Amino acid sequence: MVKKVAIIGAGVSGLASIQCCLEEGLEPTCFERSNDVGGLWQFSDHAEEGRASIYQSVFTNSSKEMMCFPDFPYPDDNPNYMHRSKLQEYIKTFAQKKNLLRYIQFETLVSSIKKCPSFLVTGQWEVISEKDGKQESTIFDAVMICSGHHVYPNLPTGSFPGLDKFQGHYFHSRDYKGPEVFKGKRVLVIGLGNSGCDIAVELSRLATQVIISTRSGSWVMSRVWDNGYPWDMVYITRFASFLQNALPSFVSDWLYVKKMNTWFKHENYGLMPLKGTLRKEPVFNDELPSCILCGTVSIKPSVKEFTETSAVFEDGTVFEAIDFVIFATGYGYAYPFLDDSIVKSRNNEVILFKGIFPPLMEKPTLAVIGLVQSLGAAIPTADLQARCAVKVFTNSCSLPTTNEMMDDTDEKMGKKLKWFGQSQTLQTDYITYMDELGSFIGAKPNIPWLFLTDPLLALEVYFGPCSPYQFRLMGPGKWDGARNAILTQWDRTIKPTRTRAVSEAKRPQPFYNLLKILLFPVLLLAVLLTFY
Repeated sequence: MVKKVAIIGAGVSGLASIQCCLEEGLEPTCFERSNDVGGLWQFSDHAEEGRASIYQSVFTNSSKEMMCFPDFPYPDDNPNYMHRSKLQEYIKTFAQKKNLLRYIQFETLVSSIKKCPSFLVTGQWEVISEKDGKQESTIFDAVMICSGHHVYPNLPTGSFPGLDKFQGHYFHSRDYKGPEVFKGKRVLVIGLGNSGCDIAVELSRLATQVIISTRSGSWVMSRVWDNGYPWDMVYITRFASFLQNALPSFVSDWLYVKKMNTWFKHENYGLMPLKGTLRKEPVFNDELPSCILCGTVSIKPSVKEFTETSAVFEDGTVFEAIDFVIFATGYGYAYPFLDDSIVKSRNNEVILFKGIFPPLMEKPTLAVIGLVQSLGAAIPTADLQARCAVKVFTNSCSLPTTNEMMDDTDEKMGKKLKWFGQSQTLQTDYITYMDELGSFIGAKPNIPWLFLTDPLLALEVYFGPCSPYQFRLMGPGKWDGARNAILTQWDRTIKPTRTRAVSEAKRPQPFYNLLKILLFPVLLLAVLLTFY
């Protein structure tokens, strides 16, 4: 019987795991190498070994109603997209209010996690931790790895001929903290992800020239979506997910490309992705198109080679007299405290059943939380993953056989390759994945039942944003405040922007918009019948 659980990392995944363990009557011990909670969102003015690193000016790409802990909404007056300091404040408040800090051992490094000799019988693990130069060995019944995937930078220096002769400075974006030292400099940013674009836009205000080099392009989205609402509150809905999966692929692909190109024509800005129909995570940046229009940022193809002072691009053009090269080339994931074969179980790939469980384990007592990546926010995803893990630990839910888990993983991998292409991350469709986890533990919202018993709530759940509260609405882990949180989510969204109230607040009416769309062909047919 699992009782003692080791949790590695006190970021959002670690805190969600502590809470879920407590809900199931388990005894969690969380090991955190820094002196505070927050993980990625805990800012430091210099990059620290073994820890995630962010820059001073970073803001969230998910809005507050879509990225909260499902039983802990943000304060009404919090902005929809938060500066990293505001999010860190929320995370600390959550840990304090939920009384989670007492279960965390701060400034403690986990150096080794190994199966106990009796693992085949007990499923237990030996965790070796270090604090103040002293090592301690503890036996745990289960382990939850919550150390994130923004720790180990991918710096592909070997892919750029001549870089060893380059006389300027180059470094990975994890070491970037602010724009001051780049004043009057010429900067090349390699990589068109969120960090690369944020950094390029910020540098464009002080640097003499900024160029972004991209291998494959990317869709660029604004955080401000239809009618000024947060993008994810409008885009991530159950109805939209249904259409995406129900329509023929050529129709779905056409609609997707058309929607992505609504704000501006990506081909005119050099940003058009090579495979535009793939649902890879887009870049969220409200200023990049304006910077390109104003000439403060330029887009170039891949770097063919470096010389001592310049970069030669694949199209033959040259960027001369470069002072800095910033590699915004993402991260790899590694668990130095764990045997590689446990998580990377085939062809050096990470294979996880439901994005959580290593399928080749003799006992299901190890879970990886927070490694999956989707358009949805990390916090509610981690919360639901942690709930699944502890249900398995306590035998409330059971895993299928190893062969069945491998077959399921292979089948889903094929679908993901079709939707997202080859990727280093475990990408997935947010609503599909959350519903899969919800079904596993009995917490997926029963939409037909809601339409019969609570039509008002059902309309908001199905046509409105798929907010985290939906997964605490029913079943195990139900939160009594979930219904009210769903029905008032637009009030909390609009409140911080209505600092000057001039008329009644407006909120989206997706159901009535759908009725208008459906009525249009009926009216058109009526007109045609009238004339004939």
